[in-house]
Amino acid sequence: MPPTVRAKVGNLPLELTSFVGRRHEVTEARRLLSVSRLVTLTGMGGVGKTRLALRVAEDSRRGFDDGVWLVELGELPDPTLVADTVSAALGLRDQPARSAEDVLVEHLAARRLLLVLDNCEHLIDAVATLAETLLKACPELRVLAASREALGVAGEAVLRVPPLSVPDSDRTPTLQGLPRYDSVALFTERAAAAVPGFALTEDNRATIAAICHRLDGLPLPIELAAVRLRAMSAEQVLQRLTDRLRLLTLGSRVAPSRQQTLRSSIEWSHDLCSVREQELWARLSVFAGGFEFDAAEGICAGDLSPDELRDVLSSLVDKSILIREEPGTVVRYRLLETLRDYGKEKLTESGAHDGVRRRHRAWYAQLVHAAELQWVGPDQAAWIARLEREQPNLRDALQFSLAAPGDAEADVCLRMANSLYLFWNCRGLIGEGRRWLDRVLSRSSGRRTADRVFALFGDSVMAGMQGELEACAAAVDECSALAGELGRPVVLAAAGYAAGFLALFSGDLAGAERSFLAALETSRPTGEILRPIGGLLGLAVASGLLGNEARAVACHEQVLAITGSRGESYYRSYSLWGLGLAALHQGDAERAGALMAQALRLIRRVDDPIIATWCLEARAWIAAVENEPERAAVLMGAAEALARSVGSATITLPNLLTHHTECEHRAREALGDRDFEEALLRGGSMGFHDAIGYALGERRPDEPPPAAETVSLTRREMQVADLVAQGLTNREIAEQLVISPRTAQGHVEHVLAKLAFTSRTQIAAWFAEQRRP
Repeated sequence: MPPTVRAKVGNLPLELTSFVGRRHEVTEARRLLSVSRLVTLTGMGGVGKTRLALRVAEDSRRGFDDGVWLVELGELPDPTLVADTVSAALGLRDQPARSAEDVLVEHLAARRLLLVLDNCEHLIDAVATLAETLLKACPELRVLAASREALGVAGEAVLRVPPLSVPDSDRTPTLQGLPRYDSVALFTERAAAAVPGFALTEDNRATIAAICHRLDGLPLPIELAAVRLRAMSAEQVLQRLTDRLRLLTLGSRVAPSRQQTLRSSIEWSHDLCSVREQELWARLSVFAGGFEFDAAEGICAGDLSPDELRDVLSSLVDKSILIREEPGTVVRYRLLETLRDYGKEKLTESGAHDGVRRRHRAWYAQLVHAAELQWVGPDQAAWIARLEREQPNLRDALQFSLAAPGDAEADVCLRMANSLYLFWNCRGLIGEGRRWLDRVLSRSSGRRTADRVFALFGDSVMAGMQGELEACAAAVDECSALAGELGRPVVLAAAGYAAGFLALFSGDLAGAERSFLAALETSRPTGEILRPIGGLLGLAVASGLLGNEARAVACHEQVLAITGSRGESYYRSYSLWGLGLAALHQGDAERAGALMAQALRLIRRVDDPIIATWCLEARAWIAAVENEPERAAVLMGAAEALARSVGSATITLPNLLTHHTECEHRAREALGDRDFEEALLRGGSMGFHDAIGYALGERRPDEPPPAAETVSLTRREMQVADLVAQGLTNREIAEQLVISPRTAQGHVEHVLAKLAFTSRTQIAAWFAEQRRP
């Protein structure tokens, strides 16, 4: 990677098309940023606020040592999640015991950073409040916002984003003079991309000038119009615009003229679609934050066959209605927000809106249930990644079900939240998970079902993880009472597990051991897997702390027997940590280190911050025993920073504090106070993956991380990597290997997970390196 690329800090996306014009606006926005800590770009939808903000941010990179960070708010429906969304964009983890606002203030307090907040208008009050809070507490922070209205915060500088310059309608400039109008330059560039060889000529210059003028210089409709040249002449485009503008003016005299112009371009684009494309466009507006093919097939296909659906989706991409994206190996589609709003109007007019929303909710309820059923399996990392991509849709589905009347919807809410419990835990999203569980339990307060018992179990555990023992105990009491009322073994076992975790969080180790033993016995005939695995881990912790190492080891080995044969990572990492700790207690530091290394490699697949902290801390203890004081101090610093990032303590179990104290004493005595503190700081400066890489001996704290750890691919995976390197799509790989496209996609995802890559390009480069003589 070139050094200039690697040096960039932040998450700004690369520009896929050229940036046209806007020299004055870019200069003025940068000037305002130099004198004001909050600059808001305002203007109507489609005027180009986002693109301008991204260009200004890119041009301003050098002034911000800690980077330029984009936060996209357009798909966020809930104002209470604004701070969480900003935290996620900055790569901060959810801290259960603290508010997202406090986490942001702590993170940004001493950083020189530019925060770009895009599409703020529907969350204006929440965004304004957060911006004001951060700016007051973080002196080196600057905020660049894009919104249809100003935030209204003291000290805000507002720059209205005008349309692009357009030729005079009464006098067409010369051919040489036309390109100086930004609207014409934009149309010409986009038209040339859509129709190779297109250029301004004496024959078309008047028509192009008229198109740009009639579209009022708005970038979005101009780009849509340029794409239409694939199927129409410039004269036909102009005629269609003229007819549509006249019709819209007659239909709504009170709407602002620019809104009429934007709407007319969208309606015109809609009319150019076939009936099937129009219907699918409307149904696709149900998605938030994008969607994948299987979701479109399950929710929006109607009477379209899979092949027909692919064709219509491709056509909508070609017509710039849909945006096609490829994060890693997955193809996702997204409607621009303006086009999504228009699609919703059409869906409502057709009377199908509620039905499509119900299908959306039902499909995503099935998706999270499938993820839960396959959680203990080889596709665990892929399921976690899928749920992460689908969070906007999952939130929408939960919100719809919470608002819908009837006991059936209440039950759906409960089942969805129960299925998402493990995902929220794995990702450290304890705060968000608990908020949903609390709302779901309130919505279903009259239901006396097993699903409510399971939701109370999840709510109690999450409350305990946040240290709220009273709330945890209240949930356990209700869980136990309802389970006793229902009397089924599966719910009685769930209540027993909840009681065990409450006792563990409260320090009642003997009580925890009794509860877990009883619950595991009750679970035995039910055949369930997930809660018993958690119960075995809880029992192992309680037994180990009570000094019963034999039972603790037996529990961990039982978990490994269940999960190892299924290719699972999340639970295995916990048990490997537990076994490593037992080996360390027995004086076998070498075996303890090997077990911790195995656990860390699994953790890297699923990105679990809690067990990562425990393993890093344990590796520090091992380093101290092996007389590596500097390494021990660096690892302690890394563990402490990671724990702090999720609002947790490095040591959560009291009887392990002696290991921490002894490790610190040995390292400090060997290094001296100054060198020890410097080593702690070096460890604390590492990120999640860098810290794991250092713990595994892959790099020094002052070295960049390697591209990927040495791994072994199966023969089939090497075949897939070869075909990816040749540029084949998943469908083409499936045809070459005579397998289904979904199986091919699974193989590619496994290759990405094993190599810790995020794109097919990285696979191609890696494969070429492997084949080098």
